[in-house]
Amino acid sequence: MNQLKELQKSSADGTKTIQVRVNGQIVEREVHIRMLLVDFLREELGLTGTHVGCSVEGRCGACTILLNGENVKSCLTLAVQADGANILTVEGLGTPDNLHPIQEGFWEKHGLQCGFCTPGMMMSAYNLLKVNPHPSSDEIREAIVGNLCRCTGYEHIIEAVQYAAERLSSMSKEEREKLLTY
Repeated sequence: MNQLKELQKSSADGTKTIQVRVNGQIVEREVHIRMLLVDFLREELGLTGTHVGCSVEGRCGACTILLNGENVKSCLTLAVQADGANILTVEGLGTPDNLHPIQEGFWEKHGLQCGFCTPGMMMSAYNLLKVNPHPSSDEIREAIVGNLCRCTGYEHIIEAVQYAAERLSSMSKEEREKLLTY
């Protein structure tokens, strides 16, 4: 009965109430049914690390997040499609005082460059390192193929991911799982 009322309400005013877990926090908001997930994250939740770089065409990867454990371009996903989902954004990786090894890698190996593509690159790297703890350079390139860098190139980014892989490999299984599970 509640679902019927919710559907009737959604069709009447073009909104829907969604509940998602973002970076470990459960949030509930009423959103327009056409709102993009990237806009939901940036405008409704203030998580501005997720960028829009290619005018909502899904080509640049700056809006990459993890949605239920998979890389998703949030500019091609509606917020209502994320209802009930578990989302990880770059803000959920670490803190300024306690950087995630991926963030450390980008810092130490100068993978940041202008920084605009960095959040999407980090989320793609996270997903790679979750399933492949020792990726080769070619595997890293393949993992970030959907993320464009418009600065100088990818060598520092690849070195950053290799750095993160080494840091994670030096940790205990429990520490590694804690850092790669959300």
